[in-house]
Amino acid sequence: MIKSLLTAVSLCADCFAVSICSGVTIRRDGNAGKIFKAAAAFAVIQTGLLLAGWLLGSAFLSAVRAISGIIGFLLLLYVGGSMVLEARKGECQPRDLDGWKNIILAGLATSIDAMAVGGAESMRETPESGGMAALAISVFAVTALSVMAGLRFGSRLGNGFGRWAELAGGLVLTTLGILMII
Repeated sequence: MIKSLLTAVSLCADCFAVSICSGVTIRRDGNAGKIFKAAAAFAVIQTGLLLAGWLLGSAFLSAVRAISGIIGFLLLLYVGGSMVLEARKGECQPRDLDGWKNIILAGLATSIDAMAVGGAESMRETPESGGMAALAISVFAVTALSVMAGLRFGSRLGNGFGRWAELAGGLVLTTLGILMII
């Protein structure tokens, strides 16, 4: 369960960072509907891509079983390393999250890494363990909560905190990838 929560927190770091930066576009006078809509969309997209990656990885597992640990390691290293590099750039671009089109585009942009992580998870997961279900539930809940918090308090937290969240998420995913081959 701890691994699932750490992975979920790491995956949603970029969603959180985008939400913090975009929080300035949400008025402080209680726009709860807009915040909930964005949080739900981000959580569904993030979890959906995680599961899609897991299904694709599972479909190809028999063909790559001998090197599955290395493939999982490389996927997590790539995703984690990319997040670290993005955080080091220090760019925090607010996205307009007004309307479904903008929310879905932002959700997809921040959730592509979930597909890679899902594929990596399929390389180590055993069908009877139920680990993927725990991960999917964790990713959904943590993503929704992080987007709500980021949008609600974005203008107060500032750009710096989003950068550090993405850096920490990238480091955790990279560490999980290294642990896959040890």
